[in-house]
Amino acid sequence: MQPPLGKKTKGRQRRENRLVEDRESRQVTFSKRKSGLWKKASELAVLCRASLAVVVFSEAGKGFAFGSPSTDAVLGYAGYGEANVPAAADDVEWEALEALCQETEKNGLEVAAEAARMSAVGKKVVDVQTQEGKRFWWEADVEALGEAELPEFARALQRLRDNLRRRADSLMSALPPP
Repeated sequence: MQPPLGKKTKGRQRRENRLVEDRESRQVTFSKRKSGLWKKASELAVLCRASLAVVVFSEAGKGFAFGSPSTDAVLGYAGYGEANVPAAADDVEWEALEALCQETEKNGLEVAAEAARMSAVGKKVVDVQTQEGKRFWWEADVEALGEAELPEFARALQRLRDNLRRRADSLMSALPPP
């Protein structure tokens, strides 16, 4: 529930297609791009009822696979000619996949709504803090907060207390014994 302090990232930027030199950055890029590839593959499978498989190997030699209806089913086909392409998968399987995608979209909307609610709570706390001329969010007057903000404010104070306790314990354990 801290006030926004401006942009923390550079946002989405276009990258030149070349090897990422830093190993850690390369791993992060691989992970993010792989997730995007999986998302695009699942969208293609649902929208076009396409059978597809995507197999990716990391620099460490680990294999990652995505398939619709499954990787084994797609890679198990003997050939690529018309005679070897199976008939469309059972409608029941596609309906289940479409229902799962709709449920995922619904959950995404619920998460976005909750994030918007939490943002509104944080904004209310910051507004109360600013109106009272307080320096820190935890100094906000609880009397000025509404019913919706109080439980979140209490949870934020609890997290702050726990974090402070952990930090104090780690500092105390780092001190030499008297």
